Amino acid sequence: MLKRKIETFLQEKINHHLVLLTPKNTDFGDFSINMHQLGLTNTTSIIKNLKSPFFEKIEEKAGFINFFISKKLLMEELEKIIQEKDRSGENKLLTHQKIMLEFAHPNTHKLFHIGHLRNIILGDALARIFTIAGASVVRANYQGDVGLHIAKCLWKIKNKKLVPNEDEGLNIKNKKTATLEEKVQLLGAAYVEGNRAYESDEQAKKEIQEINRQIFTTDPMIMPLWKKTRTWSLEYFDNIYTRLGVGFDRLYFESEVADMGKKIALQALEKGILKKSEGALIFDGERHDVDTRVFINSFGLPTYEGKELGLAHMEFTEFGTLDRCIHVVAAEQTSFFKTVFKVEELLDETLYKDKQHHLVYGMVRLKKGKMSSREGTIIEGPTLIDEIKEKIKKVFSCTTEIAEQLSIASVKYAFLKTDAQKDIVFDIDESISLHGNSGPYILYAFTRCQSVLKKNIGHLKETNVNRVVLHREENLLLRALVRFPEIVESAVAHSSPHILCTYIYDLAQSFNLFYEKHPILKAQENERMHRLRLTYATSIILSNTLSLIGIDTIEKL
Repeated sequence: MLKRKIETFLQEKINHHLVLLTPKNTDFGDFSINMHQLGLTNTTSIIKNLKSPFFEKIEEKAGFINFFISKKLLMEELEKIIQEKDRSGENKLLTHQKIMLEFAHPNTHKLFHIGHLRNIILGDALARIFTIAGASVVRANYQGDVGLHIAKCLWKIKNKKLVPNEDEGLNIKNKKTATLEEKVQLLGAAYVEGNRAYESDEQAKKEIQEINRQIFTTDPMIMPLWKKTRTWSLEYFDNIYTRLGVGFDRLYFESEVADMGKKIALQALEKGILKKSEGALIFDGERHDVDTRVFINSFGLPTYEGKELGLAHMEFTEFGTLDRCIHVVAAEQTSFFKTVFKVEELLDETLYKDKQHHLVYGMVRLKKGKMSSREGTIIEGPTLIDEIKEKIKKVFSCTTEIAEQLSIASVKYAFLKTDAQKDIVFDIDESISLHGNSGPYILYAFTRCQSVLKKNIGHLKETNVNRVVLHREENLLLRALVRFPEIVESAVAHSSPHILCTYIYDLAQSFNLFYEKHPILKAQENERMHRLRLTYATSIILSNTLSLIGIDTIEKL
Protein backbone atom coordinates (compact mmCIF):
# COMPACT_ATOMS: atom_id res chain seq x y z
CA MET A 1 0.00 0.00 0.00
CA LEU A 2 1.37 3.39 -1.05
CA LYS A 3 0.59 5.10 2.25
CA ARG A 4 2.42 2.46 4.28
CA LYS A 5 5.38 2.52 1.89
CA ILE A 6 5.74 6.29 2.36
CA GLU A 7 5.13 6.02 6.10
CA THR A 8 7.97 3.51 6.44
CA PHE A 9 10.30 5.71 4.40
CA LEU A 10 9.53 8.80 6.53
CA GLN A 11 9.94 6.93 9.83
CA GLU A 12 13.38 5.73 8.77
CA LYS A 13 14.42 9.22 7.67
CA ILE A 14 13.03 11.07 10.70
CA ASN A 15 13.84 8.22 13.10
CA HIS A 16 10.48 8.75 14.75
CA HIS A 17 7.23 6.76 14.83
CA LEU A 18 4.52 8.66 12.97
CA VAL A 19 1.09 8.33 11.45
CA LEU A 20 0.52 9.91 8.07
CA LEU A 21 -2.56 12.11 7.83
CA THR A 22 -4.65 12.43 4.67
CA PRO A 23 -5.75 16.07 4.23
CA LYS A 24 -9.35 16.54 3.10
CA ASN A 25 -8.21 19.42 0.89
CA THR A 26 -5.75 18.18 -1.75
CA ASP A 27 -4.22 21.66 -1.88
CA PHE A 28 -2.48 20.60 1.33
CA GLY A 29 -0.91 17.58 -0.28
CA ASP A 30 -1.63 13.87 -0.48
CA PHE A 31 -0.27 13.18 3.00
CA SER A 32 0.94 15.28 5.90
CA ILE A 33 2.52 14.99 9.34
CA ASN A 34 1.83 17.16 12.37
CA MET A 35 5.15 18.53 13.59
CA HIS A 36 3.78 19.63 16.99
CA GLN A 37 2.36 16.20 17.80
CA LEU A 38 5.69 14.62 16.96
CA GLY A 39 7.57 17.18 19.06
CA LEU A 40 9.72 18.16 16.07
CA THR A 41 10.80 21.74 15.50
CA ASN A 42 13.59 21.98 12.90
CA THR A 43 11.33 21.83 9.84
CA THR A 44 13.91 23.07 7.34
CA SER A 45 16.51 20.38 8.05
CA ILE A 46 13.84 17.67 8.16
CA ILE A 47 12.43 18.63 4.75
CA LYS A 48 15.96 18.77 3.30
CA ASN A 49 16.54 15.19 4.51
CA LEU A 50 13.30 13.90 2.91
CA LYS A 51 14.14 14.38 -0.76
CA SER A 52 12.88 11.31 -2.59
CA PRO A 53 11.45 10.16 -5.95
CA PHE A 54 8.25 9.60 -3.94
CA PHE A 55 7.54 13.30 -3.82
CA GLU A 56 6.92 16.00 -6.36
CA LYS A 57 6.90 18.66 -3.66
CA ILE A 58 7.28 18.96 0.13
CA GLU A 59 6.17 22.08 1.95
CA GLU A 60 5.70 23.32 5.51
CA LYS A 61 2.47 25.06 6.46
CA ALA A 62 1.06 25.98 9.86
CA GLY A 63 2.95 23.31 11.77
CA PHE A 64 2.38 20.57 9.17
CA ILE A 65 4.72 19.10 6.58
CA ASN A 66 2.69 18.37 3.43
CA PHE A 67 3.79 15.78 0.87
CA PHE A 68 2.72 15.79 -2.77
CA ILE A 69 3.19 12.42 -4.51
CA SER A 70 5.22 12.48 -7.72
CA LYS A 71 3.55 11.95 -11.08
CA LYS A 72 5.81 8.95 -11.77
CA LEU A 73 4.70 7.20 -8.59
CA LEU A 74 1.03 7.99 -9.26
CA MET A 75 1.30 6.52 -12.75
CA GLU A 76 2.95 3.39 -11.37
CA GLU A 77 0.04 2.98 -8.94
CA LEU A 78 -2.40 3.45 -11.81
CA GLU A 79 -0.77 0.59 -13.71
CA LYS A 80 -0.86 -1.54 -10.55
CA ILE A 81 -4.65 -1.10 -10.35
CA ILE A 82 -5.02 -2.17 -13.99
CA GLN A 83 -2.78 -5.20 -13.49
CA GLU A 84 -4.44 -6.35 -10.25
CA LYS A 85 -8.05 -5.73 -11.41
CA ASP A 86 -10.40 -7.62 -9.04
CA ARG A 87 -7.58 -8.17 -6.53
CA SER A 88 -7.07 -4.45 -6.03
CA GLY A 89 -7.73 -3.62 -2.38
CA GLU A 90 -6.79 -7.04 -1.00
CA ASN A 91 -4.75 -6.82 2.17
CA LYS A 92 -3.48 -8.99 5.01
CA LEU A 93 -4.86 -7.16 8.04
CA LEU A 94 -6.90 -10.19 9.14
CA THR A 95 -4.89 -13.04 7.62
CA HIS A 96 -5.26 -16.33 9.55
CA GLN A 97 -8.14 -14.92 11.61
CA LYS A 98 -11.45 -16.76 11.84
CA ILE A 99 -14.31 -14.37 12.49
CA MET A 100 -17.96 -15.24 13.01
CA LEU A 101 -20.41 -12.54 12.02
CA GLU A 102 -23.83 -13.08 13.54
CA PHE A 103 -26.42 -10.89 11.86
CA ALA A 104 -29.96 -10.56 10.42
CA HIS A 105 -31.79 -12.10 13.44
CA PRO A 106 -35.42 -12.06 12.23
CA ASN A 107 -37.80 -13.86 14.58
CA THR A 108 -40.09 -16.42 13.02
CA HIS A 109 -43.82 -15.63 13.04
CA LYS A 110 -42.99 -11.93 12.59
CA LEU A 111 -42.49 -9.72 9.57
CA PHE A 112 -39.02 -8.83 8.27
CA HIS A 113 -38.98 -5.08 8.91
CA ILE A 114 -36.64 -2.31 7.77
CA GLY A 115 -34.57 -2.65 10.93
CA HIS A 116 -33.76 -6.22 9.91
CA LEU A 117 -33.00 -4.89 6.44
CA ARG A 118 -30.34 -2.54 7.80
CA ASN A 119 -28.93 -5.31 9.96
CA ILE A 120 -28.54 -7.83 7.13
CA ILE A 121 -27.08 -5.25 4.72
CA LEU A 122 -24.55 -4.13 7.35
CA GLY A 123 -23.61 -7.70 8.31
CA ASP A 124 -23.13 -8.74 4.69
CA ALA A 125 -20.90 -5.71 3.96
CA LEU A 126 -18.76 -6.47 7.05
CA ALA A 127 -18.37 -10.09 5.93
CA ARG A 128 -17.16 -8.88 2.54
CA ILE A 129 -14.61 -6.37 3.84
CA PHE A 130 -13.25 -8.84 6.41
CA THR A 131 -12.84 -11.43 3.65
CA ILE A 132 -10.82 -9.08 1.41
CA ALA A 133 -8.56 -8.51 4.43
CA GLY A 134 -7.75 -12.22 4.53
CA ALA A 135 -10.12 -13.41 7.26
CA SER A 136 -12.01 -16.67 7.18
CA VAL A 137 -15.56 -15.46 7.80
CA VAL A 138 -18.40 -17.57 9.17
CA ARG A 139 -21.82 -16.05 8.51
CA ALA A 140 -24.31 -16.94 11.24
CA ASN A 141 -27.94 -15.99 11.82
CA TYR A 142 -29.60 -16.45 15.23
CA GLN A 143 -33.39 -16.50 15.09
CA GLY A 144 -36.06 -16.55 17.76
CA ASP A 145 -38.46 -19.41 17.00
CA VAL A 146 -39.76 -19.90 20.55
CA GLY A 147 -41.03 -17.49 23.17
CA LEU A 148 -44.06 -15.41 24.00
CA HIS A 149 -44.23 -13.74 20.59
CA ILE A 150 -44.74 -17.19 19.01
CA ALA A 151 -47.31 -18.17 21.63
CA LYS A 152 -49.30 -14.97 21.03
CA CYS A 153 -49.36 -15.63 17.30
CA LEU A 154 -50.33 -19.30 17.60
CA TRP A 155 -53.00 -18.52 20.21
CA LYS A 156 -54.77 -16.25 17.74
CA ILE A 157 -54.46 -18.70 14.85
CA LYS A 158 -55.61 -21.61 17.01
CA ASN A 159 -58.40 -19.58 18.56
CA LYS A 160 -59.75 -18.55 15.16
CA LYS A 161 -59.12 -22.00 13.65
CA LEU A 162 -57.38 -20.43 10.67
CA VAL A 163 -55.41 -23.62 10.04
CA PRO A 164 -58.02 -26.43 10.39
CA ASN A 165 -55.64 -29.34 9.77
CA GLU A 166 -52.48 -30.40 8.02
CA ASP A 167 -54.14 -31.22 4.70
CA GLU A 168 -56.11 -28.06 4.19
CA GLY A 169 -54.53 -24.72 3.44
CA LEU A 170 -55.48 -21.44 5.01
CA ASN A 171 -59.08 -20.45 4.95
CA ILE A 172 -58.35 -17.07 3.35
CA LYS A 173 -60.96 -15.60 1.04
CA ASN A 174 -62.58 -19.03 0.81
CA LYS A 175 -59.46 -20.50 -0.75
CA LYS A 176 -58.13 -23.89 0.26
CA THR A 177 -54.58 -22.77 -0.47
CA ALA A 178 -52.82 -19.48 0.10
CA THR A 179 -49.71 -17.79 -1.20
CA LEU A 180 -46.66 -17.51 1.00
CA GLU A 181 -47.25 -13.76 1.19
CA GLU A 182 -50.79 -14.31 2.53
CA LYS A 183 -49.53 -16.81 5.09
CA VAL A 184 -46.86 -14.43 6.35
CA GLN A 185 -49.30 -11.53 6.53
CA LEU A 186 -51.59 -13.75 8.59
CA LEU A 187 -48.75 -14.43 11.02
CA GLY A 188 -48.08 -10.71 11.40
CA ALA A 189 -51.75 -9.92 11.98
CA ALA A 190 -52.18 -12.86 14.39
CA TYR A 191 -49.25 -11.64 16.49
CA VAL A 192 -50.72 -8.13 16.75
CA GLU A 193 -54.11 -9.50 17.85
CA GLY A 194 -52.51 -12.01 20.21
CA ASN A 195 -50.42 -9.31 21.84
CA ARG A 196 -53.46 -7.08 22.40
CA ALA A 197 -55.33 -9.97 23.99
CA TYR A 198 -52.33 -10.81 26.19
CA GLU A 199 -52.19 -7.25 27.53
CA SER A 200 -55.94 -6.75 28.02
CA ASP A 201 -57.54 -10.16 28.71
CA GLU A 202 -56.47 -12.17 31.77
CA GLN A 203 -57.94 -15.43 30.44
CA ALA A 204 -56.22 -14.99 27.08
CA LYS A 205 -52.96 -14.28 28.93
CA LYS A 206 -53.19 -17.59 30.79
CA GLU A 207 -53.97 -19.47 27.56
CA ILE A 208 -51.01 -17.85 25.80
CA GLN A 209 -48.70 -18.72 28.69
CA GLU A 210 -49.89 -22.32 28.44
CA ILE A 211 -49.12 -22.38 24.70
CA ASN A 212 -45.70 -20.95 25.50
CA ARG A 213 -45.11 -23.81 27.95
CA GLN A 214 -46.29 -26.34 25.35
CA ILE A 215 -43.80 -25.01 22.80
CA PHE A 216 -40.89 -25.24 25.25
CA THR A 217 -41.86 -28.79 26.24
CA THR A 218 -42.54 -29.79 22.59
CA ASP A 219 -46.11 -30.80 23.44
CA PRO A 220 -47.70 -32.70 20.50
CA MET A 221 -50.83 -30.60 21.04
CA ILE A 222 -49.05 -27.54 19.60
CA MET A 223 -46.01 -28.82 17.67
CA PRO A 224 -47.70 -29.52 14.28
CA LEU A 225 -49.02 -25.95 14.15
CA TRP A 226 -45.69 -24.55 15.37
CA LYS A 227 -43.72 -26.47 12.73
CA LYS A 228 -46.06 -25.52 9.90
CA THR A 229 -46.10 -21.80 10.69
CA ARG A 230 -42.34 -21.78 11.39
CA THR A 231 -41.76 -23.23 7.92
CA TRP A 232 -43.74 -20.37 6.39
CA SER A 233 -41.48 -17.85 8.10
CA LEU A 234 -38.27 -19.57 7.05
CA GLU A 235 -39.40 -19.76 3.42
CA TYR A 236 -40.29 -16.07 3.57
CA PHE A 237 -36.85 -15.20 5.00
CA ASP A 238 -35.08 -17.35 2.39
CA ASN A 239 -36.80 -15.39 -0.38
CA ILE A 240 -35.56 -12.13 1.14
CA TYR A 241 -31.99 -13.44 1.55
CA THR A 242 -31.95 -14.55 -2.09
CA ARG A 243 -33.28 -11.20 -3.25
CA LEU A 244 -30.55 -9.37 -1.33
CA GLY A 245 -27.81 -11.76 -2.47
CA VAL A 246 -26.96 -12.77 1.11
CA GLY A 247 -26.23 -16.27 2.38
CA PHE A 248 -25.41 -17.91 5.70
CA ASP A 249 -23.14 -20.75 6.80
CA ARG A 250 -25.28 -21.56 9.82
CA LEU A 251 -28.80 -20.75 10.98
CA TYR A 252 -29.14 -20.99 14.76
CA PHE A 253 -32.51 -21.09 16.53
CA GLU A 254 -33.59 -20.43 20.08
CA SER A 255 -35.36 -23.79 20.12
CA GLU A 256 -32.07 -25.66 19.61
CA VAL A 257 -29.96 -23.73 22.13
CA ALA A 258 -32.45 -23.64 25.04
CA ASP A 259 -31.58 -27.03 26.59
CA MET A 260 -27.86 -26.41 26.27
CA GLY A 261 -28.30 -22.94 27.74
CA LYS A 262 -30.14 -24.30 30.75
CA LYS A 263 -27.48 -26.96 31.30
CA ILE A 264 -24.66 -24.39 31.19
CA ALA A 265 -26.60 -22.04 33.50
CA LEU A 266 -26.89 -24.84 36.07
CA GLN A 267 -23.13 -25.44 35.75
CA ALA A 268 -22.62 -21.71 36.36
CA LEU A 269 -24.72 -22.08 39.53
CA GLU A 270 -22.47 -24.90 40.74
CA LYS A 271 -19.39 -22.74 40.10
CA GLY A 272 -20.90 -19.85 42.05
CA ILE A 273 -21.16 -17.63 38.97
CA LEU A 274 -24.97 -17.56 39.09
CA LYS A 275 -27.06 -17.63 42.23
CA LYS A 276 -30.63 -18.43 43.24
CA SER A 277 -33.07 -15.59 43.78
CA GLU A 278 -36.82 -15.98 44.32
CA GLY A 279 -36.92 -19.29 42.44
CA ALA A 280 -34.84 -18.00 39.53
CA LEU A 281 -31.13 -18.11 38.62
CA ILE A 282 -29.53 -14.69 38.29
CA PHE A 283 -26.13 -13.14 37.74
CA ASP A 284 -25.34 -10.46 40.31
CA GLY A 285 -23.59 -8.04 38.00
CA GLU A 286 -22.89 -5.23 40.45
CA ARG A 287 -19.43 -6.43 41.47
CA HIS A 288 -18.48 -6.83 37.79
CA ASP A 289 -19.81 -3.41 36.78
CA VAL A 290 -22.59 -4.89 34.62
CA ASP A 291 -26.34 -5.19 35.13
CA THR A 292 -27.93 -7.99 37.14
CA ARG A 293 -29.95 -10.27 34.85
CA VAL A 294 -32.03 -13.47 35.06
CA PHE A 295 -30.74 -16.59 33.26
CA ILE A 296 -33.39 -19.11 34.32
CA ASN A 297 -36.80 -17.83 35.34
CA SER A 298 -38.98 -19.01 38.21
CA PHE A 299 -40.76 -21.46 35.85
CA GLY A 300 -37.43 -23.22 35.28
CA LEU A 301 -37.16 -21.98 31.69
CA PRO A 302 -34.03 -20.36 30.24
CA THR A 303 -34.40 -16.66 29.44
CA TYR A 304 -32.76 -14.94 26.46
CA GLU A 305 -29.65 -14.67 28.63
CA GLY A 306 -29.72 -18.38 29.45
CA LYS A 307 -30.22 -19.36 25.82
CA GLU A 308 -27.33 -17.10 24.81
CA LEU A 309 -25.01 -19.33 26.87
CA GLY A 310 -26.09 -22.31 24.76
CA LEU A 311 -25.68 -20.32 21.56
CA ALA A 312 -22.16 -19.19 22.48
CA HIS A 313 -21.13 -22.78 23.24
CA MET A 314 -22.30 -23.90 19.79
CA GLU A 315 -20.79 -20.94 17.95
CA PHE A 316 -17.37 -21.39 19.57
CA THR A 317 -17.17 -25.17 19.09
CA GLU A 318 -18.78 -25.90 15.70
CA PHE A 319 -16.31 -24.04 13.46
CA GLY A 320 -12.98 -24.60 15.16
CA THR A 321 -11.21 -21.84 17.08
CA LEU A 322 -12.80 -18.42 16.59
CA ASP A 323 -10.70 -15.29 16.99
CA ARG A 324 -13.79 -13.11 17.19
CA CYS A 325 -17.55 -13.46 17.25
CA ILE A 326 -19.27 -10.23 16.29
CA HIS A 327 -22.97 -9.80 17.08
CA VAL A 328 -24.61 -7.17 14.85
CA VAL A 329 -27.45 -6.10 17.14
CA ALA A 330 -29.24 -2.81 17.90
CA ALA A 331 -28.12 -0.55 20.74
CA GLU A 332 -30.90 -1.50 23.17
CA GLN A 333 -29.19 -4.87 23.75
CA THR A 334 -25.97 -3.31 25.05
CA SER A 335 -26.70 -4.16 28.70
CA PHE A 336 -27.73 -7.71 27.73
CA PHE A 337 -24.45 -8.40 25.95
CA LYS A 338 -22.24 -6.86 28.63
CA THR A 339 -23.74 -9.17 31.25
CA VAL A 340 -23.78 -12.31 29.09
CA PHE A 341 -20.22 -11.78 27.86
CA LYS A 342 -19.04 -11.44 31.46
CA VAL A 343 -20.76 -14.69 32.50
CA GLU A 344 -19.28 -16.51 29.49
CA GLU A 345 -15.82 -15.16 30.31
CA LEU A 346 -16.15 -16.39 33.91
CA LEU A 347 -17.26 -19.81 32.64
CA ASP A 348 -14.36 -20.26 30.19
CA GLU A 349 -11.80 -17.48 29.91
CA THR A 350 -9.75 -19.30 27.27
CA LEU A 351 -12.72 -19.81 24.98
CA TYR A 352 -14.44 -16.43 25.32
CA LYS A 353 -12.26 -13.67 26.84
CA ASP A 354 -11.95 -10.65 24.52
CA LYS A 355 -13.47 -12.61 21.64
CA GLN A 356 -17.14 -11.62 21.97
CA HIS A 357 -18.11 -8.25 20.48
CA HIS A 358 -21.38 -6.35 20.17
CA LEU A 359 -21.45 -4.20 17.03
CA VAL A 360 -24.15 -1.58 17.59
CA TYR A 361 -26.23 -0.12 14.80
CA GLY A 362 -28.84 2.64 14.90
CA MET A 363 -32.55 2.71 14.18
CA VAL A 364 -34.18 3.23 10.79
CA ARG A 365 -37.07 5.66 10.52
CA LEU A 366 -39.19 6.73 7.61
CA LYS A 367 -40.88 10.08 7.35
CA LYS A 368 -44.16 8.18 7.83
CA GLY A 369 -43.51 7.64 11.54
CA LYS A 370 -42.57 5.06 14.12
CA MET A 371 -42.66 1.29 13.69
CA SER A 372 -44.11 -1.15 16.17
CA SER A 373 -44.67 -4.86 15.57
CA ARG A 374 -46.97 -4.94 18.59
CA GLU A 375 -49.24 -2.30 17.11
CA GLY A 376 -49.06 -3.66 13.57
CA THR A 377 -47.34 -0.57 12.16
CA ILE A 378 -44.44 -2.54 10.70
CA ILE A 379 -42.79 -1.40 7.48
CA GLU A 380 -41.64 -4.57 5.78
CA GLY A 381 -38.20 -4.65 4.19
CA PRO A 382 -39.52 -6.25 0.96
CA THR A 383 -42.34 -3.68 0.79
CA LEU A 384 -39.84 -0.83 1.01
CA ILE A 385 -37.77 -2.34 -1.82
CA ASP A 386 -40.93 -2.80 -3.91
CA GLU A 387 -41.90 0.84 -3.40
CA ILE A 388 -38.45 1.97 -4.50
CA LYS A 389 -38.63 -0.38 -7.48
CA GLU A 390 -41.94 1.04 -8.71
CA LYS A 391 -40.66 4.59 -8.37
CA ILE A 392 -37.48 3.71 -10.26
CA LYS A 393 -39.49 2.21 -13.13
CA LYS A 394 -41.34 5.50 -13.50
CA VAL A 395 -38.35 7.81 -13.07
CA PHE A 396 -35.82 5.85 -15.15
CA SER A 397 -38.17 4.19 -17.66
CA CYS A 398 -36.11 1.01 -17.36
CA THR A 399 -36.84 -2.72 -17.50
CA THR A 400 -38.19 -4.56 -14.47
CA GLU A 401 -34.87 -6.40 -14.13
CA ILE A 402 -32.83 -3.18 -14.06
CA ALA A 403 -35.37 -1.59 -11.70
CA GLU A 404 -34.92 -4.53 -9.30
CA GLN A 405 -31.11 -4.16 -9.37
CA LEU A 406 -31.35 -0.41 -8.86
CA SER A 407 -33.83 -0.76 -5.99
CA ILE A 408 -31.50 -3.17 -4.15
CA ALA A 409 -28.54 -0.87 -4.83
CA SER A 410 -30.51 2.16 -3.64
CA VAL A 411 -31.51 0.70 -0.29
CA LYS A 412 -28.13 -0.93 0.38
CA TYR A 413 -26.19 2.24 -0.33
CA ALA A 414 -28.63 4.44 1.61
CA PHE A 415 -28.31 2.19 4.68
CA LEU A 416 -24.51 1.87 4.47
CA LYS A 417 -23.47 5.45 3.72
CA THR A 418 -24.28 6.51 7.29
CA ASP A 419 -22.09 5.46 10.22
CA ALA A 420 -23.67 2.24 11.53
CA GLN A 421 -24.10 3.64 15.04
CA LYS A 422 -26.19 6.58 13.85
CA ASP A 423 -29.93 6.52 13.22
CA ILE A 424 -31.21 6.83 9.67
CA VAL A 425 -34.21 8.78 8.41
CA PHE A 426 -34.82 7.06 5.09
CA ASP A 427 -35.99 9.08 2.10
CA ILE A 428 -36.95 7.19 -1.08
CA ASP A 429 -36.44 10.16 -3.42
CA GLU A 430 -32.98 10.80 -2.01
CA SER A 431 -32.06 7.12 -2.28
CA ILE A 432 -32.68 7.01 -6.06
CA SER A 433 -31.44 10.48 -7.03
CA LEU A 434 -28.96 10.70 -9.92
CA HIS A 435 -27.79 14.06 -8.60
CA GLY A 436 -26.82 13.16 -5.05
CA ASN A 437 -25.09 10.68 -2.78
CA SER A 438 -26.99 7.56 -3.85
CA GLY A 439 -26.54 4.07 -5.25
CA PRO A 440 -27.87 5.03 -8.71
CA TYR A 441 -25.47 8.01 -8.84
CA ILE A 442 -22.50 5.68 -8.24
CA LEU A 443 -23.80 3.16 -10.78
CA TYR A 444 -24.30 5.96 -13.30
CA ALA A 445 -20.60 6.83 -13.01
CA PHE A 446 -19.77 3.16 -13.63
CA THR A 447 -22.00 2.98 -16.73
CA ARG A 448 -20.29 6.11 -18.05
CA CYS A 449 -16.98 4.29 -17.77
CA GLN A 450 -18.42 1.28 -19.58
CA SER A 451 -19.81 3.37 -22.43
CA VAL A 452 -16.32 4.81 -23.06
CA LEU A 453 -14.52 1.48 -22.69
CA LYS A 454 -16.97 -0.67 -24.66
CA LYS A 455 -15.16 -0.35 -28.00
CA ASN A 456 -11.75 0.61 -26.67
CA ILE A 457 -10.93 -1.85 -23.89
CA GLY A 458 -8.94 -4.06 -26.27
CA HIS A 459 -6.79 -1.18 -27.53
CA LEU A 460 -5.35 0.16 -24.31
CA LYS A 461 -1.68 0.98 -24.73
CA GLU A 462 0.80 2.02 -22.09
CA THR A 463 1.41 5.74 -22.08
CA ASN A 464 4.63 7.69 -22.13
CA VAL A 465 4.65 9.04 -18.57
CA ASN A 466 6.95 11.91 -19.45
CA ARG A 467 4.57 13.16 -22.12
CA VAL A 468 1.45 12.98 -19.92
CA VAL A 469 0.24 16.34 -18.68
CA LEU A 470 -2.03 15.95 -15.68
CA HIS A 471 -4.78 18.53 -15.66
CA ARG A 472 -6.35 19.35 -12.29
CA GLU A 473 -9.36 17.01 -12.79
CA GLU A 474 -7.11 14.13 -13.92
CA ASN A 475 -4.83 14.77 -10.98
CA LEU A 476 -7.71 14.64 -8.50
CA LEU A 477 -9.10 11.44 -10.04
CA LEU A 478 -5.72 9.73 -10.09
CA ARG A 479 -5.06 10.62 -6.46
CA ALA A 480 -8.50 9.32 -5.48
CA LEU A 481 -7.84 6.01 -7.25
CA VAL A 482 -4.51 5.29 -5.56
CA ARG A 483 -6.09 5.80 -2.12
CA PHE A 484 -8.34 2.74 -2.53
CA PRO A 485 -6.15 0.23 -0.58
CA GLU A 486 -5.79 2.76 2.24
CA ILE A 487 -9.58 3.23 2.36
CA VAL A 488 -10.25 -0.51 2.44
CA GLU A 489 -7.82 -0.97 5.33
CA SER A 490 -9.52 1.85 7.22
CA ALA A 491 -12.96 0.28 6.67
CA VAL A 492 -11.64 -3.07 7.93
CA ALA A 493 -9.82 -1.60 10.94
CA HIS A 494 -12.90 0.35 12.07
CA SER A 495 -15.51 -2.25 10.98
CA SER A 496 -17.16 0.62 9.10
CA PRO A 497 -18.55 0.12 5.57
CA HIS A 498 -19.65 3.78 5.50
CA ILE A 499 -15.98 4.69 4.95
CA LEU A 500 -16.19 2.91 1.59
CA CYS A 501 -19.39 4.78 0.70
CA THR A 502 -17.82 8.16 1.45
CA TYR A 503 -14.85 7.20 -0.70
CA ILE A 504 -16.83 5.87 -3.67
CA TYR A 505 -19.05 8.96 -3.75
CA ASP A 506 -15.96 11.19 -3.87
CA LEU A 507 -14.47 8.96 -6.57
CA ALA A 508 -17.66 9.07 -8.67
CA GLN A 509 -17.73 12.86 -8.34
CA SER A 510 -14.08 13.10 -9.39
CA PHE A 511 -14.69 10.89 -12.42
CA ASN A 512 -17.81 12.77 -13.50
CA LEU A 513 -15.95 16.07 -13.25
CA PHE A 514 -13.04 14.66 -15.30
CA TYR A 515 -15.48 13.16 -17.84
CA GLU A 516 -17.29 16.45 -18.34
CA LYS A 517 -14.14 18.61 -18.54
CA HIS A 518 -11.85 16.56 -20.76
CA PRO A 519 -12.57 14.70 -24.03
CA ILE A 520 -11.37 11.11 -23.94
CA LEU A 521 -11.83 9.55 -27.36
CA LYS A 522 -11.13 12.76 -29.29
CA ALA A 523 -7.87 13.57 -27.51
CA GLN A 524 -4.38 13.10 -29.05
CA GLU A 525 -3.17 9.49 -28.95
CA ASN A 526 -0.90 9.56 -25.86
CA GLU A 527 -3.42 11.71 -23.97
CA ARG A 528 -6.29 9.50 -25.18
CA MET A 529 -4.54 6.35 -23.99
CA HIS A 530 -3.84 7.93 -20.61
CA ARG A 531 -7.47 8.99 -20.20
CA LEU A 532 -8.71 5.57 -21.29
CA ARG A 533 -6.47 3.97 -18.69
CA LEU A 534 -7.75 6.40 -16.09
CA THR A 535 -11.31 5.45 -17.06
CA TYR A 536 -10.50 1.73 -16.98
CA ALA A 537 -8.91 2.02 -13.53
CA THR A 538 -11.95 3.99 -12.33
CA SER A 539 -14.30 1.25 -13.54
CA ILE A 540 -12.20 -1.35 -11.68
CA ILE A 541 -12.21 0.55 -8.40
CA LEU A 542 -15.89 1.47 -8.65
CA SER A 543 -16.74 -2.18 -9.31
CA ASN A 544 -14.53 -3.45 -6.47
CA THR A 545 -15.91 -0.96 -3.97
CA LEU A 546 -19.51 -1.70 -4.96
CA SER A 547 -18.81 -5.41 -4.56
CA LEU A 548 -17.51 -4.80 -1.03
CA ILE A 549 -20.81 -3.19 -0.05
CA GLY A 550 -22.87 -5.90 -1.76
CA ILE A 551 -23.99 -4.00 -4.86
CA ASP A 552 -23.90 -5.54 -8.35
CA THR A 553 -22.77 -3.35 -11.22
CA ILE A 554 -25.05 -2.45 -14.13
CA GLU A 555 -23.64 -2.09 -17.63
CA LYS A 556 -26.25 0.37 -18.81
CA LEU A 557 -28.97 2.44 -17.11
